[in-house]
Amino acid sequence: MSASDRPSQTMEMAEVALHAVAHARAGDKGNRSNISLIPYDPALYPLLAEQVTEERVLALFRHRGATRCTRYDLPKLAAFNFVIDDVLEGGVNGSLNLDGHGKTQSFRLLSLTVTVPRDALRG
Repeated sequence: MSASDRPSQTMEMAEVALHAVAHARAGDKGNRSNISLIPYDPALYPLLAEQVTEERVLALFRHRGATRCTRYDLPKLAAFNFVIDDVLEGGVNGSLNLDGHGKTQSFRLLSLTVTVPRDALRG
């Protein structure tokens, strides 16, 4: 059977905020934020790997002074760990920021939009 003989399988996709399909948690070390990202459905891991790139995450945090983002892929856990440098305005001891530990930065990451199959959205 050739490719043209196969029935077309179109999947309806939806653009959503990342929080619709994943959860996150943040921590800090000095002026560096560490954010874990875990999809609710591990099957979404490859799709999120394509879309939630170091470049997109760095761009999301650049206005806070971020200079670098490194993504660590954890495929056996279906999770990611993002380390974002220079994002905490000096860190806990060097910043007057109300969120010196950067705990709320996971919410910023979860505001990033991704495109996923509509049936992957939680009811």
